[in-house]
Amino acid sequence: MAITSILVPTDGSPMAERALRHAVEEYPDATITVFHALDFRGSDDYPGGWGEAPGTWEEWLDHAREETASLFEQAKAVAAEYDHDIETDSTVGQTTRAILDYVETHDFDLVVMGSHGRTGMSRILIGSVAETVTRRSPTPVVVVR
Repeated sequence: MAITSILVPTDGSPMAERALRHAVEEYPDATITVFHALDFRGSDDYPGGWGEAPGTWEEWLDHAREETASLFEQAKAVAAEYDHDIETDSTVGQTTRAILDYVETHDFDLVVMGSHGRTGMSRILIGSVAETVTRRSPTPVVVVR
């Protein structure tokens, strides 16, 4: 079976970039969608979760959307190094569930993701994201280290 459609979840970490590089190098003819979940529970800005976050939901969401736009620009720049265009999409929600829901509602042949994300506490959480997506995804998953 030919791989024609790939989902690459991103959190902006070096491992997510490695996953994107792997996807564009190994599957140069595939349509690649870079996806980001805006998850307030694991936000670096609000490490204790929304309950401890200053400001309003709208302020957090505006900030998260700005960060997501920046992540997507970085991803587009990486893909451009390989003369590859990418699609992007995002949603608000718990990271693991958002990725799995996105995979289940779209027609991807493959998910390519980093083995873990950022450092510190969020690295532990992101690492569990890769593990859970690998176990529960209806689509094959390649985990890049």
